[in-house]
Amino acid sequence: MTCATARVRSAALAAGLAGALALTACSGGGSKDAPSSSSPSTAPTSGSGSPAVTGASKQLQGSWITTAGGKVVALVITGKKAGVFATGGTVCSGTAGTEAGMRMIHLTCTDGSKDRATGMVDSVDGKAMKVTWSGKLGQETYTRAEGGKLPSGLPSNPQQ
Repeated sequence: MTCATARVRSAALAAGLAGALALTACSGGGSKDAPSSSSPSTAPTSGSGSPAVTGASKQLQGSWITTAGGKVVALVITGKKAGVFATGGTVCSGTAGTEAGMRMIHLTCTDGSKDRATGMVDSVDGKAMKVTWSGKLGQETYTRAEGGKLPSGLPSNPQQ
């Protein structure tokens, strides 16, 4: 990979991450003192008879980054809304929240990909979140992105 190609990819990543971080800045004004809803939900069912998705717990909120297949993937969760942005142009949107006592993510991708259509959050803490996707991806580990900055440890030039 040439330096010019690496710079273009870095610029594309920065633009995508800036958009993802801007999405989180537009979240509804929840109180910092509001309790986290990490306990199982007793949400009513929707008209289809399946459990309704309630808002994602405070732990899930924010911007999360991973790398997969040589691409940087940003997962952004704000309230009940979720989005995935990957270098190369993949954009997915949907919901995140508690469903039947499990923390779930449901996404629809503009390119028709089903790789991240349904994910279950296996674990989450202040720094990392593990999500198991129902598609061929399996489990991915995301790192929290704070303050508009990429987390440390991401490769700056994958060809080195």
